[in-house]
Amino acid sequence: MTTRHFLTLLDLTPDELNTLIRRAIELKQIRNNGEIYEPLSNQVMAMIFEKSSTRTRVSFEAGMAHLGGHALFLSSRDTQLGRGEPIEDSARVISSMCDVVMIRTFEHETVTTFAQHSRVPVINALTDDYHPCQLLADMQTFLEHRGDIKGKTVSWIGDGNNMCNSYINAARQFDFKLQVACPEGFDPNADLLAANGDRVSIFRTPEEAVHGSHLVVTDVWASMGQEDEQKEREREFRGYQVTPQLMDLAEPDAIFMHCLPAHRGEEVSAEMMDDPRSVVFDEAENRLHAQKALLEFLLVKPKAR
Repeated sequence: MTTRHFLTLLDLTPDELNTLIRRAIELKQIRNNGEIYEPLSNQVMAMIFEKSSTRTRVSFEAGMAHLGGHALFLSSRDTQLGRGEPIEDSARVISSMCDVVMIRTFEHETVTTFAQHSRVPVINALTDDYHPCQLLADMQTFLEHRGDIKGKTVSWIGDGNNMCNSYINAARQFDFKLQVACPEGFDPNADLLAANGDRVSIFRTPEEAVHGSHLVVTDVWASMGQEDEQKEREREFRGYQVTPQLMDLAEPDAIFMHCLPAHRGEEVSAEMMDDPRSVVFDEAENRLHAQKALLEFLLVKPKAR
């Protein structure tokens, strides 16, 4: 059987993604009911972190424990990967000892190279280019609160970063329209825009972008590794803050998401974080359930479910 990886949303078909999201909701109910479900007993996940994390580490580590498996935390200080060992060699060794590998790193090429030389599934837990695991949680959250996102309109406000790139892939895979508001010079990946021009539009003001929107999403203005650009980005993104007043321009039933951590008073106002239309903490919790569904999809034979 061919080893399946999850490096971007395009690694799964739309049907597989929708099935996975619905399974995440089932697994959430199983946990809330206090039921024990441990299909990954005696299986080990290597978690390689070259970028810091709160939600990613807690959700994956807790998820493996819930499913009966074990998660092994490896920081760049703990492995030869951070000391110059070729990625290919690390992939061969780690994948010979573990059942699945999760990587959170800078260059997307790191996860693609690792996957090419891994004998077990590799999960992209964030690179500078993509953050597909967050999109699983976001799509689950929208389904729970508002139903199927197919045919809806989503607005991205802010930097055309890894999250924005993943939202472009999500627009394609989940069949919704995406309206991106960002300053000139901060557009998302040009190749992605060209490939998805039928469903993705660029705007230069948030007010234009939220028109007709059912979901408004933002992220920090300076991502990890861009801290030295913070002051410049604060100037460039002035006017791109998501506030209750901006949300009022979207559809009446629109909801707000943020992958967290949020910088209240920058990309989102403190009032918006606590607004009834904000579902950011449901979204954060759903990282756990969506990733459990992903692990089950990658590791559990269909006949065993």
